Amino acid sequence: MIATNDTYAASAQALCEQVGAVVVSVEYRKGPEHKFPTAHDDSFAAYQYVLKNAASMKGDPNKVAVVGESAGGNLACNVSIMARDKKVALPKYQVLVYPIAGSDTNTASYQANVETAPLNKGGMVWFFKNYLRTPADGKDPRINLVAANLKGLEPTTIIAADYDPLTSEGKTLADKLSAAGVKVNYKKYDGTTHEFFGMAAVVPEAKDAQSVAVSDLKGALK
Repeated sequence: MIATNDTYAASAQALCEQVGAVVVSVEYRKGPEHKFPTAHDDSFAAYQYVLKNAASMKGDPNKVAVVGESAGGNLACNVSIMARDKKVALPKYQVLVYPIAGSDTNTASYQANVETAPLNKGGMVWFFKNYLRTPADGKDPRINLVAANLKGLEPTTIIAADYDPLTSEGKTLADKLSAAGVKVNYKKYDGTTHEFFGMAAVVPEAKDAQSVAVSDLKGALK
């Protein structure tokens, strides 16, 4: 709905520098002009482009991972699911940072973060209203990842914030992935808010969260 890949440049640059990898940051189309599933389709199209053109970017098409924050965390996981279902090469790893993984706006973390900044329940309701075509889209497994088929996905790191309406669904997603046989590294950072991950220059927890993501990505892509 909002922001651009420039908004998340700090996260992308940090991973690029610390992992030593080529990072492709996707500027997908957004609502309300482009509703569900436009962003999901754009993200998968970008993934396919990377697989076909990795060599021209001095990258290795056999060593590709997906990473996303917030809505991007949802999109990254969907790229993995779509790759599996369409018989396309799966990513080697996925890092999901406080992902949107459900459509239930009455979870414990939603109830605890009605007025939290920078993200709260009202903001999420507004995002859903403007991206989804109808309320029924909220039940689609591409939005409601906690009800999706997660079998056969790649190992996953999930980074969670403390003061965040998405905390509950992130933990549920971690549990569902584990139940589906996926190796999961789940880390929740106390005292943090949504959007903390890119703030390593000033937030110690962000620096640690980045180091976890970097270590896991390096291990998967070595």
